[in-house]
Amino acid sequence: MKKAGILNRHLAGALAELGHGDTVLVCDAGMPIPQGPRVVDLAFRAGVPSFAEVVDGLLTELVVEGATAASEVREANPTAAKLLEGAFPELRLVSHERLKELSAEARLVVRTGEARPYANVLLRCGVFF
Repeated sequence: MKKAGILNRHLAGALAELGHGDTVLVCDAGMPIPQGPRVVDLAFRAGVPSFAEVVDGLLTELVVEGATAASEVREANPTAAKLLEGAFPELRLVSHERLKELSAEARLVVRTGEARPYANVLLRCGVFF
């Protein structure tokens, strides 16, 4: 068993398969899951694990060169907006409908237990060198 890092074997394996330019949708429990991408559902109960915990954990494992979120997050979920803007200074904001369209091209979907609206972000993988 791994001693540190992400312990969920499904998530650890999926992250290891990602390459430069691949996208990962990290979403709340209410976001529609697109057909096609691999899905790792971490939701245990409402709020567990939180969106913040999952994003924080992923950022220790991934190189992220870009992030996209719904512009509605600023008004509907200021806590998530603050988290995203702090973690991704060049955060791209699009409409929620556009985010759902872009999510269809994700290689991986990570579903959190977050129960607050618009706690969703699409991450574009970078390279570590």
